[in-house]
Amino acid sequence: MRIPRIYEPQETLAPGAGISLSEDGANHVGRVLRMEPGERIILFNGNGIDYTAEIQSADKKKVTAEIISQAEVKNESPLYLHLAQVISRGERMEFTLQKSVELGVSEITPLISSRCGVRLAADRLDKKHEQWRKIIISACEQCGRATIPKLNPAADLDKYLSEATDDLCLNLNPYASDSIRDLKISGRKVRLLIGSEGGLSDEEIQLAQKCGYHDVLLGPRVLRTETASLAAISVIQAYFGDLA
Repeated sequence: MRIPRIYEPQETLAPGAGISLSEDGANHVGRVLRMEPGERIILFNGNGIDYTAEIQSADKKKVTAEIISQAEVKNESPLYLHLAQVISRGERMEFTLQKSVELGVSEITPLISSRCGVRLAADRLDKKHEQWRKIIISACEQCGRATIPKLNPAADLDKYLSEATDDLCLNLNPYASDSIRDLKISGRKVRLLIGSEGGLSDEEIQLAQKCGYHDVLLGPRVLRTETASLAAISVIQAYFGDLA
């Protein structure tokens, strides 16, 4: 049986240490999984290490465990892939975040463009950010990553494009002439720009080009935003990352 992996934000995890799980961790172990003393869990705090722990006590409100071993996790892609995704509606954005983490994305920036179908006040955007972070952490628990991808605050597209960077910058454009497979990546960092359901406007595409973004083609069909991002990530990781 697979040992459950639980995100535990404590920084002092180490073999021999006895700990009380955070509220979220205790709820998952004690209430959802209904685990009992003597059973084992794997904890991680984002530092690239898995900590195997044995449950000492467990109820619906509090779980204590003793860490018995640790192991470095080596499943991060050699390619640092930064996904700049214009915010899509509802579950589409959540699905994109979840699957991009599974595919090895290292950093994510949600963007607001002229055709962005989601307009949120600052307080609601903060709540969305926290919700998205939980989705990212949950995806790490599921896929075995012990390093949590960085989630940046949502930004306006023009402000994001103006950031200075030495990364190879790509804009997925169904009318581009260059294919992803024809790219030559000399460094190990790539920024991938994905538009909303309505795509980027002509003005935004031109701005991206002026800011050093190369238009690339994924295939002969126009893809939905959530399909485009995941398909592009998969292709890039297959050619230049660690997807075999």
